[in-house]
Amino acid sequence: QVQLVESGGGSVQAGGSLRVSCAASGRTFSNYDMGWFRQAPGKEREFVAAIRWRDESAYYADSVKGRFTISRDNAKNTVYLQMNSLKPEDTAVYFCAARPGTYIGVLSATAGYGYWGQGTQVTVSS
Repeated sequence: QVQLVESGGGSVQAGGSLRVSCAASGRTFSNYDMGWFRQAPGKEREFVAAIRWRDESAYYADSVKGRFTISRDNAKNTVYLQMNSLKPEDTAVYFCAARPGTYIGVLSATAGYGYWGQGTQVTVSS
């Protein structure tokens, strides 16, 4: 079992920055690929960013590329999402998720992510 707890959400004006964190406990964090997803009201959950366990390579949705940065600190069992140049359309509940590093499948798909946090709200006002 892996338990995930997000923190760091909040409200910010457009153009501002926020960093959300996801603390993991349970099994060996470093063996898991980690992802960030978000869900806005009335919309499906969508991929934001992911980072592989084996080489820390990062992947981003086109909508956040160049603005968001995912990183991980295996010593602290924590993954971060630094969000800059925020836009109102970034408003959503942000979820972190974990999947075994041996899982074969695209990182952007929710399938394979067996562990999810409870989410943290990010609100960007214009």
